[in-house]
Parts: sequence; structure tokens; C-alpha cells
Amino acid sequence: MEKICMTEDIPEREARAFDQVEGETIFITQRDGMFYAYKNICPHLQVELEFLENQFLDYDHEYIQCSTHGALFNVETGECISGPCLGEALTKVEIKVHSDGGIYLAE
Repeated sequence: MEKICMTEDIPEREARAFDQVEGETIFITQRDGMFYAYKNICPHLQVELEFLENQFLDYDHEYIQCSTHGALFNVETGECISGPCLGEALTKVEIKVHSDGGIYLAE
């Protein structure tokens, strides 16, 4: 398994980007002690989600937000709940959190 980071690298209600396999970027966010990972690509325009480094969440840190057109995505499911890609979803990346505190790509 490929280690991405440690759990303490991703504070509650924040997100961090990581360069991964074949040049793709993913991001991981934490909500209520659970970690969620997605490819850093908006399903609407196929652009990266953040405008500034590691700024994936809206102002209230409730939803993932595309900086290009303001679409909002549910943190837990990646589903678009507002914006031009309504009903579409971010591409989920399977991760596992190990007892050592590491977050790994699931195989």
C-alpha cells in the first residue's frame, strides 16, 4: 500500500492536496473524524477544484466547492448538490486509515 500522509496532516474540516499516481492530484478532507478522498477534478469542466492551494471547502467549511463556477459537493459522498453539475459527483479515491495514523491508498 502506498502511504499518502498522516491523519494529523489533515485538520478537522480542512482539506489537503497530494500528488499521486500518474501525475493525478487527489485531496483528502476530514469530517467528524472520518477521512474522504477524491480526485481533484470537477465533473463539470474537468478543471482542478481549488483556486488557492488546499482551499477545497466553502467559506463555512461545510461543502467542497469548485472555485471555477461555485458548484458545491457533499463531503461524505462527493455528490454535487448545487451548481451546473447537479447530480454528478466527484471521483472517489479509496483510502484506508491504519492504526499507525497513516492514510494509505487502498489496493
